[in-house]
Amino acid sequence: MPQYFEDLEAGDTYALEGRYEVDREEITAFAEQYDPQPFHLEEAAAADSVFGGLIASGWHTAAMCMRLVVDDFLDPETSMGASGVEDLEWIEPVRPGDTLRVEIEVLETRPSQSRPEIGHVRSKLTGYNQHDEAVIEWVGDGMYRRREPGE
Repeated sequence: MPQYFEDLEAGDTYALEGRYEVDREEITAFAEQYDPQPFHLEEAAAADSVFGGLIASGWHTAAMCMRLVVDDFLDPETSMGASGVEDLEWIEPVRPGDTLRVEIEVLETRPSQSRPEIGHVRSKLTGYNQHDEAVIEWVGDGMYRRREPGE
């Protein structure tokens, strides 16, 4: 069922059903292409780092959480992208074998001033591991199609 701008209100919270299993090969493949720091690539180097073992890039963690949002929250008919992200924080490292899940809290909604067919939804995403520890958090400004443009 499409989720329009009018269906979202400040204070709404959503615990998404999807889960993302993090594996070692994906961590190193992402790192090789986008964030080739030793603690994302090599077990020995990672063991000697402040992290004490291999960890996913924070950017990879964000991408895995975004995948959960796309799969379980956004609707291709009503989601119109985003105008930005603020307050991105990597709270705890994500490691091979972790299982991620996402919760979303709607902070604010406002109609677009320049595009009456769109509304802005400011929300906080929190990603958790299998121990219910927050691993990532960001506030984003999503754009949603309006059911009743201009009202």
